[in-house]
Amino acid sequence: MATPPIPIAYQSGTSLAVPDWLNKGDNAWQMISATLVGLQSVPGLVILYGSIVKKKWAVNSAFMALYAFAAVVICWVTWAYKMSFGDRLLPFWGHPGPALGQKFLLKWAALPATTQYYSTGGVETAMAQPYYPMATMVWFQCVFAAITLILLAGSLLGRMNFKAWMMFVPLWLTFSYTVGAFSLWGGGFLFHWGVMDYSGGYVIHLSSGIAGFTAAYWVGPRLKRDRERFPPNNVLLTLAGAGLLWMGWAGFNGGDPYAANIDSSMAVLNTNICAATSLLMWTSLDVIFFNKPSVIGAVQGMITGLVCITPGAGLVQGWAAIVMGILSGSVPWFTMMIVQKKSKLLQKVDDTLGVFHTHAVAGSLGGILTGVFAEPELCSLFLPVTNSRGGVYGGNGGIQVGKQIVGGLFIIGWNLVVTTIICLVIKLVIPLRMPDDLLLIGDDAVHGEEAYALWGDGEKYDSTKHGNYSDETEHPKLSTGATQEV
Repeated sequence: MATPPIPIAYQSGTSLAVPDWLNKGDNAWQMISATLVGLQSVPGLVILYGSIVKKKWAVNSAFMALYAFAAVVICWVTWAYKMSFGDRLLPFWGHPGPALGQKFLLKWAALPATTQYYSTGGVETAMAQPYYPMATMVWFQCVFAAITLILLAGSLLGRMNFKAWMMFVPLWLTFSYTVGAFSLWGGGFLFHWGVMDYSGGYVIHLSSGIAGFTAAYWVGPRLKRDRERFPPNNVLLTLAGAGLLWMGWAGFNGGDPYAANIDSSMAVLNTNICAATSLLMWTSLDVIFFNKPSVIGAVQGMITGLVCITPGAGLVQGWAAIVMGILSGSVPWFTMMIVQKKSKLLQKVDDTLGVFHTHAVAGSLGGILTGVFAEPELCSLFLPVTNSRGGVYGGNGGIQVGKQIVGGLFIIGWNLVVTTIICLVIKLVIPLRMPDDLLLIGDDAVHGEEAYALWGDGEKYDSTKHGNYSDETEHPKLSTGATQEV
């Protein structure tokens, strides 16, 4: 009996479907990881942002996240991918160019600027070349760029002009994100110097926290009444969004070895250990000092734990992940609950969701702690600079802490300057902040849409019958005269 022909999709060695260099397991895991990170944004942060804000800003906040994701995808494949992971143009920037053609996307993935050389000129570590096509690499890195802009948006909710946000996203992606990504991941000067950033503690979280805080300064604050009272409109949906964010972090950190290997497994486990520890620490502090366990506080603690472990997820041992979780659940808690109330600068800048604390503070903390706890054997599985180690392991580990601090300062400085320039340029064209008359009403005035269309017991709210209403006005049906905020 004749053997049936093997379908083209499974023929080994064919020029397109299954080339000899393709590892199907690695390719599958990388695409799954990319999808998990994408789900963190859409619908994860879309849901979280739409539910954690005041009711009148639910649509606007969710839409800012959705728009950013879509805009980044197009900018990424058109020019930004190669600026982040292409051939070197400058020590901190790659050559811009499209990543759209079949010839480029189906070839063996490679990061051409990542070859590490000894000072004598010999090759120390070969170029990063995972066993899947460029199309997989482009998409995996794209969802990281997208979530960075969405995290940054958390500082600007409740007042930024949406048209200004439409301009801000491609400009910041081009002139800020690509610089951090190339410098630390794509083969730039910090990458070759040996600064550790396993999965984006600096590239994503420190940059979004600093840029968000800077942009919040230039955009200006929310209305005074919104700053004083900004309750979430749906705590349960906030938890749903937070859950997607947590579970999606398996792809966030587990995909960064560019392979389904043992370091990927270590990264996923450490991620969950640190997040859980941080959540418990933050909740414990809420109980001790405020006598109430806060759901929103628990979400903040979860996020700071995930952020803190990110720069060292596959580089530290499990016990170190617990230590990092204890610190990520307490240090950002202290800056948010104590320092925030005493600092005139922090009080002046209206950082809506406290992104400075949850991402800038937690990201810088994680970067420094990675320099302390990075284990030599784990480092050898991932880093281009041989014999890398954290400070607790002796040798040149003390130097590593200094490198981490310098790397963090570069990201901070670049984002302060570039974000300021971008905001000032946009301000010449269009106001950064919505006018007060729109801010009073919210979604209905800005988008002509509202998150909750039902009024009362299944009755659609009709302003001609019930009178004009916003979160700031007295509920027309309440005989007690109380005002409804959410």
